[in-house]
Amino acid sequence: MKYIEEFRNGDYAKVLAKEIAAIVNPNRHYQFMEFCGGHTHAIHRYGIPSLLPDNVEMIHGPGCPVCVLPMSITDKAIALSEKPNIILCTYADMMRVPGTGQISLLHAKAKGSDVRMIYAASDALKIAQENPQKEVVFFAIGFETTTPPTALVIKQAKKLKLTNFSVFCNHVLTPVPMEHLLQSKEVKLDGFVGPAHVSIVIGSKPYEAVGQKYNKPIVISGFEPLDVLHSILMLIRQINEGRCEVEIQYTRAVTRSGNLLSQQVVADILELRDQFEWRGLGFIPQSALKIRAEYAEFDAEKRFELPDVIAKEHKQCLCGEILRGVKKPMECKLFAKVCVPETPLGSCMVSSEGACAAVYAYGRIHA
Repeated sequence: MKYIEEFRNGDYAKVLAKEIAAIVNPNRHYQFMEFCGGHTHAIHRYGIPSLLPDNVEMIHGPGCPVCVLPMSITDKAIALSEKPNIILCTYADMMRVPGTGQISLLHAKAKGSDVRMIYAASDALKIAQENPQKEVVFFAIGFETTTPPTALVIKQAKKLKLTNFSVFCNHVLTPVPMEHLLQSKEVKLDGFVGPAHVSIVIGSKPYEAVGQKYNKPIVISGFEPLDVLHSILMLIRQINEGRCEVEIQYTRAVTRSGNLLSQQVVADILELRDQFEWRGLGFIPQSALKIRAEYAEFDAEKRFELPDVIAKEHKQCLCGEILRGVKKPMECKLFAKVCVPETPLGSCMVSSEGACAAVYAYGRIHA
């Protein structure tokens, strides 16, 4: 296959679905978690649950970048934006994530804060260069996919000797929460559909220890419907054969070693945090990154006084349970009623990578 359209071929999808149906053990239930929000989106967009046997279940994981940040982080970002002489820059999805009292960065902007949506980390650096009289803070979020650009802009800011640029770093890691989910035993998982874009950066090797320790197969999948179906087929084959390996279905982009240059620039600029709070998962040791001491002048957490926030989630919002795979979006009483994409009460409804937003847009019948 050479073209994207071929990976969306309905006839090929039916062939894969028949192969899956032919090899499943009718006497057992298969539960696979797709970690990445992009896979959740694809699964519901293309109606993949309707192609699977009844005893093969997909469970949504915590792979949505804006969804996993606790409300307290949003509150801190809003507090930063309200400080005098500050321009706060961040990605589009983060603008709408509600903090305490359902106040978001968009609300802060409407009240007068200078909050700007950017498409790339380099945009924040450019804004700092164009506004030397202002303090420009880049509210950086995301998994390993968006981490290298953040590291690069910090490196570039030091090279340019910028004194008005800093980063509020909230980058999180993928393999660690996978292990956390397996440790909790709250949901019985038989394996993972591993993330694509993250794995292009880090490779497949970092997942090997998790898979071996917990005897769980992991298949790194592309985003197209045939990719996902093929990955599910590969997972079932592993289970039926008693194997627990890390396999790469997305061979057209992912290698075992990943992008070594990207990994090196991240290692040069950033380091592990002792612990980090995830929405729904609590504090997980060494699951996020912070700026190294050598670049402390670009660390917004050191540069500005941020409030100690104890945020309270909406009592009826099930985002935390959904991110852990304990609940499904349609089990939430707020879903598609008071919580909709236009007025989200929880972060899982904000981003297209959020499980609630994906199910709302495409999958309410099959969710």
